[in-house]
Amino acid sequence: MFKFILRRLLLLIPILLGLSFLLFVWVRALPGGPATALLGERATPERIAEVNRLYGFDQPVLEQYLRYLSRIIRFDFGQSITLRRDVTEEMLRRFPATIELSAAAMVFAVGVGVPLGFVAAKRERTWVDNGAVIASLVGVSVPVFFLAQILKMVFAERLGWLPSIGRLEPVRELQAHTNFNLIDSLIEFDRGAFVDTVKHLLLPGLALGTIPLAIIARITRASVMEVLNEDYVRTARAKGMSRRVVNRRHVLRNALLPIVTVVGLQTGLLLSGAVLTERVFAWGGIGGLIGGAVLDKDYPVIQGGVMFIAVVFVLVNLVVDVLYAVIDPRIRVH
Repeated sequence: MFKFILRRLLLLIPILLGLSFLLFVWVRALPGGPATALLGERATPERIAEVNRLYGFDQPVLEQYLRYLSRIIRFDFGQSITLRRDVTEEMLRRFPATIELSAAAMVFAVGVGVPLGFVAAKRERTWVDNGAVIASLVGVSVPVFFLAQILKMVFAERLGWLPSIGRLEPVRELQAHTNFNLIDSLIEFDRGAFVDTVKHLLLPGLALGTIPLAIIARITRASVMEVLNEDYVRTARAKGMSRRVVNRRHVLRNALLPIVTVVGLQTGLLLSGAVLTERVFAWGGIGGLIGGAVLDKDYPVIQGGVMFIAVVFVLVNLVVDVLYAVIDPRIRVH
């Protein structure tokens, strides 16, 4: 197991090197440039040349890349052109907000998607199954930014049940120990802040978690239906085992591998979906930071943010691979 984890971590090096090069070339292929976006109407050839010289954008591309590569090895992504702050510090400050939102979305997706898919498989070709399939198709089809706007308009603006932006009410103060509002409110024993944080999480969590929920429900349904036709399930039933024991020990456990796979993939993809969701709800996480950086052509933030998300995505997939051996003892990682 240790050798497997070490080998996977070493594979991060060529993956991230290749990604850093492609990302470096891609952001410089965008129309316009950071100097033009930064100066706006004040952009003159002289001032653009001055900004490019200040940030080294007038140097040869290969020299810029090598200098960038030497910095990211030290986890130094440079300084934001528009925010004038260190990119690494800004990402670490915003990262807990994105993790908190992604975790809430995944809890919603798994908590509803797995039972929904399981029940649909057990009641194949009934109205429950048909309803679950239709709902999952709708969930996959609706774009996350559109759903976010609908939820915001209905539950925040029309009904006034939930807040529409931010992570906490502006009038409420919370000491930042970890930058995870849920954890910080528990540390401070602040029940009001905890409830307020949960309310702010509901709408963006629902919007972000809908597509993963639909995918998880469909995969769960297909996986459970396949396991239900296996001989060992029929044998367990013939032995007189209760339905609950058969479902838990034989059906659900053997159907978990594809479910865990899709949960791991969707967890990584949630970080990309968070870009749109965070901008709609002004969430203040890495997604919103990257979204604003793309519009402002803020090269250091784009590069640092995408690399940060790529590392998280690869680590999530590593955890999924390790979980395979935990779920199914027949699988061994070497």
